[in-house]
Amino acid sequence: MSEIARTPKPPYYAVIFTSLRTDADHAAYSDMAVKMEELAAKQPGYLGVESAREGLGITVSYWESLEAIAAWKRNAEHQVAQKKGREGWYASFKTRICKVERDYGQP
Repeated sequence: MSEIARTPKPPYYAVIFTSLRTDADHAAYSDMAVKMEELAAKQPGYLGVESAREGLGITVSYWESLEAIAAWKRNAEHQVAQKKGREGWYASFKTRICKVERDYGQP
């Protein structure tokens, strides 16, 4: 991911996923990350994503509603990825869900 997500006028929601990786299977992790980004983009209510990793990983996905976020969390393929993350890819992680009430910047 190398561009800033184009989000609509607020309000909308952000899911902030912060993680520390283990040394387990970097290739499989990278493949799954790409697959999840592509799958998320097809979900109703998805608005975009931004991600960075250098030691600490931070991925922020943007959504129209809390219902869209809940549906993404329940997605069967996403649940498989979550399980693999908990069982081997992440030493630790935290998910935060926020309502974006204001944003500004340059396109």
